[in-house]
Amino acid sequence: MKFAWIDLRTVPEAHRTAVVDAAVHSRVAGVVADDPALLDDLPPTITRVLLVPEPVDSPHLVIAPVDDQDQLDRLPSRSAFVTVSDDRTLKLACAAAERLDHTVVRFTDPTKIPLEIVIAAADGASGKLVTVVDDLVEAAIVLECLEHGSDGVLMAPADATDVFKLARLLEVKSPPLTLTTLTVESLTHNGLGDRVCVDTASHFAEDEGILVGSFSSGFVLCCSETHPLPYMPTRPFRVNAGALHSYVLGPANRTNYLSELRSGSKVLAVNADGRTRELTVGRAKLESRPMLTITARSPEGVVVDLMVQDDWHVRVLGPGGKVLNVTELRPGDELLGHIASEQRHVGLPIGEFCKES
Repeated sequence: MKFAWIDLRTVPEAHRTAVVDAAVHSRVAGVVADDPALLDDLPPTITRVLLVPEPVDSPHLVIAPVDDQDQLDRLPSRSAFVTVSDDRTLKLACAAAERLDHTVVRFTDPTKIPLEIVIAAADGASGKLVTVVDDLVEAAIVLECLEHGSDGVLMAPADATDVFKLARLLEVKSPPLTLTTLTVESLTHNGLGDRVCVDTASHFAEDEGILVGSFSSGFVLCCSETHPLPYMPTRPFRVNAGALHSYVLGPANRTNYLSELRSGSKVLAVNADGRTRELTVGRAKLESRPMLTITARSPEGVVVDLMVQDDWHVRVLGPGGKVLNVTELRPGDELLGHIASEQRHVGLPIGEFCKES
C-alpha cells in the first residue's frame, strides 16, 4: 500500500490548521514536523513523525539525518533521513533502506536513476522507503518509478487542496473487473468498414487485452498482438480493436469511442483474471478493412456485439486466456467479456433507460 506523509515544516502558519485538518480527513498516513507540539494533538490514526537534527527521546517516530556509514551504524533508532547528492550518499541510502524500518531520502538532482537504485537495493526489505518530492507531478512519478515505486512520499503542501490531491494519487486507480464467459451465437461478414488499431506506450502481457463492444452493455476482451503471427512481427503494444464506432472501456468505468482515442488517451488493460491497469495510448491507427460482426450472449442473456477486422490474425481471448482467431470462431465457442450494469451518456455510466441494437 502506497502512503504519503505531509511535511509541516515549511507550511505557512496561516495554512497549517487547514492542512492538518485535510490530512486527518483524507487519512494521510503521517504528518512530519520539527516541533513536537505540532504533533501532540494529532489522532492516533496518523503517524506522528518528528524530524530533528539529532536523535531524541520522544513518543513520536523520530527521524534524524545520517551522513556516513558510522552514523548509520550507531543510530539508536531504526529510522533515518539521507540526502543523496553523490555516489557515497547513494550507497548510504541503499544501506539504510536495506536495514531500517523507515528511510526518508531526498535527492538533490532531478534524475530518477538514484531512486531506481535505492528501490532495487531495498527490494524485499521489510522497511519503508519514503522519498521527498517537490510537488504532485513528482509524487506521481516517484510512486511508479521502476514499476515498483517508493513506498511513500513526503511532500510539503502549499495548502489543504494539495493534501486532498495527494490523497487521490494514492487511491487504487484500477480495481479488478468481473469477467464473464460469453457464448458466440452468430458471425456476420459486413464488407468494408473502418477499424482502429490501438497502439499503447506499454507492453501487454500474453493474457491481456482491452474490452471493446458495439453496445455499452457488454464488451469482449480483444487480444493484444503479443503472440506470434505468420508474415509479420509481433507488436506487443498493439490491439487490433474493432470498428471506429465501438466503445472501449477506460479507467474510472468510463468509455470512449475508438474513434476518439488520441495519443495521450487512457485505456484499461485487462487480463484473463480481471486484473486491470491503466495504459497510455501512443497512437490510434484507423484504416479501411473488411469487417466481421461477432454476436455473443452472456449467461444472464445480455447480447454482446463486437465488429472487428475480418481477418485470421485478429484475435480475442477465451476462458483461461485462450487465444482465438476471429475467422475461426463458430457458434457455441466461448469468449471472455464484461457486462456493464449501467447505460452510458458521453462515456459516463448513468442509470437511465437506453436500448441499443
